Amino acid sequence: MGYLKNVSRRGFVKGAGVAAAAATMAGLAGCSGGDSGSASGDSVKIEMVTDTGGVNDQSFNQLAWAGLQQLGEENGWEVGYLESTQEADYAPNLDRCVDDGCALIWGVGFAMADAIATCAQTNPDIKFAIIDNANPSDAENIVGVQFRAQEPSFIVGYIGASFSKTGNVGYVGGISSDVIDQFEYGYKAGVAYANSVNGTNVQVQAQYAESFSDSARGKAIAQSMFSNGCDVVFHAAGGTGTGVIEAAAEAGKYAIGVDMDQNHLAPENVITSALKRVNVAVVDVSNQIINGELADPNVTLGLTEDCVGIPEDHALYGDEIYNAAMEIEEQIKNGDIVPPANEEEYNTYVASL
Repeated sequence: MGYLKNVSRRGFVKGAGVAAAAATMAGLAGCSGGDSGSASGDSVKIEMVTDTGGVNDQSFNQLAWAGLQQLGEENGWEVGYLESTQEADYAPNLDRCVDDGCALIWGVGFAMADAIATCAQTNPDIKFAIIDNANPSDAENIVGVQFRAQEPSFIVGYIGASFSKTGNVGYVGGISSDVIDQFEYGYKAGVAYANSVNGTNVQVQAQYAESFSDSARGKAIAQSMFSNGCDVVFHAAGGTGTGVIEAAAEAGKYAIGVDMDQNHLAPENVITSALKRVNVAVVDVSNQIINGELADPNVTLGLTEDCVGIPEDHALYGDEIYNAAMEIEEQIKNGDIVPPANEEEYNTYVASL
């Protein structure tokens, strides 16, 4: 791993060399679909470009890289990443992936949509995929991969509200967007649902950090929320959210993680996480793209595909809340509960309770 013209940090691994790293994510359930490894005999190179959160963000960049490492291990493919430190890095990093001779290039994060669209148009013979955004153009060589993040957010909203002793919970977002709105309004709706079935009046304090990489900012916002009466704060803020968790640990309060199970960051304070299994989506979609099995330019994944959810570990909040959360999960799967993804849907949902 080295530095490239002071623009980005990059890493490459091949085949069996990724076994140990890929094993760290082996416990996460996979999305349904996708043929793993049918092209394992072929020589394939896949790289990803991170957003500004970096490859070790304890969130979706790290999960995406874990997915590529799994592909390297299972299929013998060469996989790598280029790490962006600012949005201006996206286009040159994508160009470097093209120069590396990649068959497939992943962009991690909705902020990369314009850069992906431009690079794909210039390089029609290379396949591209983007996390958290629909295909940003009419190009046939791009696949957009999105998640119904409002579904696990609704569940953790119910958990947080049911667990709270102060009647106040918090939400810290990274940068407001359609993607992050899913987390906010799904979470708020889960709190509202908990109030309706529990006969409570838990309130939500919400604030955006305007960054996915400023952990100090996330910590400061969470500290303010804890001082203002919150005892549980959920974050959807990438690397910024590690500061939220740090604040919870220092204050003896509680946090809810995002994307990956973040309990390991503060085992006595992170009660659960809204999982978005980017790693397994990367594996499934990559296999289908390389094998020529994916014709749809857009893929949307949620509970019914086992690509979002919550961790099984519920030691901090107990069986009663967990069992109720599992019942809610089933109601979402069968359509009895439809978590809102934006403010308009949220207002309609709350009015229906």
